[in-house]
Amino acid sequence: MKVLVIGSGGREHCLAWKIAQSDRVKKIFCAPGNGGTGGLAKNINIAGSDVKALCDFAKSEKIDLTIVGPELPLVQGIVDQFERRGLKVFGPREQLALLEGSKVFAKETMARFNVPTAEFAVFNHPEPALNYIRKNGLPIVVKADGLASGKGVYVSSNFTEAEQAIKEIFIDQRFGPAGEQVVVEKCLAGEEASILVFCDGNNVIPLASAQDHKRIFDGDSGPNTGGMGAYSPAPCVSAALEQKVNSQILQPLVHGLSAEGKKYTGVLYIGLMITEAGPKVLEFNVRFGDPETQAILPRLKNDLVEVMLATIEGHLDRVSLSWDSRACICVAVASGGYPGGYEQGKKISGLDQAEKLPDTFVFHAATKKEGDNYFTCGGRVLNVVSLGADLKQAKERVYQAIEKINFAKMYYRKDIGWRALSR
Repeated sequence: MKVLVIGSGGREHCLAWKIAQSDRVKKIFCAPGNGGTGGLAKNINIAGSDVKALCDFAKSEKIDLTIVGPELPLVQGIVDQFERRGLKVFGPREQLALLEGSKVFAKETMARFNVPTAEFAVFNHPEPALNYIRKNGLPIVVKADGLASGKGVYVSSNFTEAEQAIKEIFIDQRFGPAGEQVVVEKCLAGEEASILVFCDGNNVIPLASAQDHKRIFDGDSGPNTGGMGAYSPAPCVSAALEQKVNSQILQPLVHGLSAEGKKYTGVLYIGLMITEAGPKVLEFNVRFGDPETQAILPRLKNDLVEVMLATIEGHLDRVSLSWDSRACICVAVASGGYPGGYEQGKKISGLDQAEKLPDTFVFHAATKKEGDNYFTCGGRVLNVVSLGADLKQAKERVYQAIEKINFAKMYYRKDIGWRALSR
């Protein structure tokens, strides 16, 4: 088989790494890929958002399976366009990619099928939104409707913060068309966790649980990022909780959509808040999470390509996932200043030494290769990943590996996994 992986981050490097382990795969392409994917695949200089060019490439190269990493091409309808040209592609169609592409669509879908989530209201203008916040009290969460690169969510503890959030979205138009509508919702309290599932439209199979660390600084402080690290499994996700997620969230959602003639196919990511009243959905993502994928896939024993094909072909009822019992931890190594302004083009050293440590992998997230050297070219530069007999050992290994890596103004959190280890 020839496989095409669309995207350029650590998630895509991890996907390519796992796909390369399949006996069925003879060649992998990444579009556009990064410095790390070039060691496993042939990088193709096509942006993930250039759906037509990707479709033309897949057709001319006779690609047997395409995996879409980022959300933007899914929301743009890449799956629909590939399918129309007879190409096999892993991901949901445009209609259901809106579960991530539109907060309003997601919340209204959850309300329709009684999926537990925070109380909410939708607004098109600033003043009614501010009146709602005054009436309903604080803390409150303000969300831009559309895709905003993880920056369109504001948790406001006082009215001044809420007012600023409304101003940035509606008045300043910080997110452009993505901010034409706003969701204002009650702020949920509890512990967050991530559950990813394969779904073929009828059948659902959960992957191993994980927990992400969104904030930039230790102790979960500072601004939100795309994710500074993750670990799997997440102790807060018990078997009993997984059953509740299945019965209260997944089954109502998947079967409700199916009854409306909408088949969700691909991976569905459920961002959960585990509250005293039970699990509630914070958000849906319609693709593999980043960096959760980098903590989950190293534990998966199955051939990922076989699982993806079963998902596309509607045969997930014949699949049973098998997991490495060890824990896995992923730490994002970022450019200093991220998620704000940062410098690029810094030479990276120590990668070979880091990967010599036992059960340790370095997935590139924003690197470019020039000659024999790697350089930074983005905010989150590397994902350093280690397996261990338990989370404590995995954490020791991953930070030993990071100590061997260096580039100017390099930054990473020192406390990934702290919630689980403090239990």
